[in-house]
Amino acid sequence: MEQLKISELYSDLNQTLAKELLESKTYPWEVLPLISAFIVKLGHTLSEEEYEKKGENVWIAKSAKVAPTAWINGPAIIGKDAEIRHCAFIRGNALVGEGAVVGNSTELKNVILFNKVQVPHYNYVGDSILGYKSHMGAGSITSNVKSDKKLVVVKAAEQNMETGMKKFGAMLGDEVEVGCGSVLNPGTVVGSHSNIYPLSSVRGVVPANSIYKNKNEIVEKNE
Repeated sequence: MEQLKISELYSDLNQTLAKELLESKTYPWEVLPLISAFIVKLGHTLSEEEYEKKGENVWIAKSAKVAPTAWINGPAIIGKDAEIRHCAFIRGNALVGEGAVVGNSTELKNVILFNKVQVPHYNYVGDSILGYKSHMGAGSITSNVKSDKKLVVVKAAEQNMETGMKKFGAMLGDEVEVGCGSVLNPGTVVGSHSNIYPLSSVRGVVPANSIYKNKNEIVEKNE
């Protein structure tokens, strides 16, 4: 299950303020229940020269651009040079990385967005971690609860992994591209530098450096 480990999905943990949290666990979904408390603890250590505390447990970098119509509930940290666009809805427990883009009508809940992540158009990202420079196309979403409400299982080719979690969206590695209108079903893990075709319904594990065309056709990228 090496491909599911934090060390395999994210090559440089310096690309997130959640480095310390991620270093404490083996698999990325293990940090989901800890995000809220981590943000509160981290927020109180941030430089007052670089970050401004607004409201209860909300820290926003002074260099970030936040639209007046955006709504940010705490705990939340908005990193340096991030852009929170018109009508973005950050429900809480969100760590938005430096230079990240949270776009029009995008909703975040219990997430870590590494630096330079883009969720710019009508996205829902919940109970998920998006790696450095990953990008979700317009209308693509993470589905974080199974329709039967059972606990989420990560289904890999070699074996299934029980997570013990009811809410678990998607873990995207570094520089993943998700096509427009795609749904990442509960327990999806996409390896770094992989591409998901538009209008895909993805579940299970997509290996690194792959192109996901459909559930029966996942091909290795040609370098």
